[in-house]
Amino acid sequence: MSDQPVVALTIAGSDSGAGAGLQADLKTMAALGVFAVTAVTAVTAQNTVAVRAVHPVPTEMVDRQIDAVLEDLEVRAVKTGMLATVETIGLVGRRAAAGDLPALVVDPVLVASTGRPLLGGDGVLAYRRLIAPSALVMTPNLWEAALLADVDAGSLTTVEAMADAGRRIRGFGSRWVLVKGGHLPGVEPGGTGSAPGLVPDVLVGPDGAVVVEAPHVATSNVHGTGCSLSAAVAAGLAGGADVPAAVVAAKAFVAGALAGSASWHLGAGHGPLDHLGPDGRAAVGHGGGRVVTTRPLDAI
Repeated sequence: MSDQPVVALTIAGSDSGAGAGLQADLKTMAALGVFAVTAVTAVTAQNTVAVRAVHPVPTEMVDRQIDAVLEDLEVRAVKTGMLATVETIGLVGRRAAAGDLPALVVDPVLVASTGRPLLGGDGVLAYRRLIAPSALVMTPNLWEAALLADVDAGSLTTVEAMADAGRRIRGFGSRWVLVKGGHLPGVEPGGTGSAPGLVPDVLVGPDGAVVVEAPHVATSNVHGTGCSLSAAVAAGLAGGADVPAAVVAAKAFVAGALAGSASWHLGAGHGPLDHLGPDGRAAVGHGGGRVVTTRPLDAI
């Protein structure tokens, strides 16, 4: 049995605060025993409070980074994060359609955690038409799911509505869609509504929809949660897991990483997760089923 780590590629933007973006991807994949390589799509000036500036990397340079990695390393899975421009979305879509990006996990970064749009309507159309047909998994949050599915974000308050949005998005070609519940009422720190006991995500696939739940963690340290979840899914796929197993393990990892940083006080805003601490890795490596539960919804 080989002692070499498997390799996964993240195509994402840099977060100077290191809580999200490719920094979160690198830490997540490293914690899960995967060697992560990168193609940087944008450089941001941000911290736990705000994104102050975004400088997109020219699309040609993103392409050359992807070439350099794929020519030298056996990439088993690919995750996309912030692609920054419609041109780069198109590039990734072309590379995926050509078969260059195996086990593609697409985190469609269309809306910031504050709710601020990062790409206009052209970006939504580009994700639908250019990337979704080649995606193995798409992992939108509720705002992104609403944009992609063309439904009112305010309607996505139940797992049934989340599943319906996932089915609509799956209609654009992605084999699986994971609609994340981190923006449901009561889940976010300082939000409205009472905190739920369990936080649901909904995984929609060829055979139906499944609710994937983990205990709610009361913390304001939630910056990079979505990036970390999609990176963990890609790490699981790189290691040979199928999509449902990779999603359950990723949910367990993020729940543990949230718990690990719950008492941290880094920065004045929403702080980072504890990617490299023992809680996330223990959740995956020693009985993630104790952390995460699944239950089916009606078949598609």
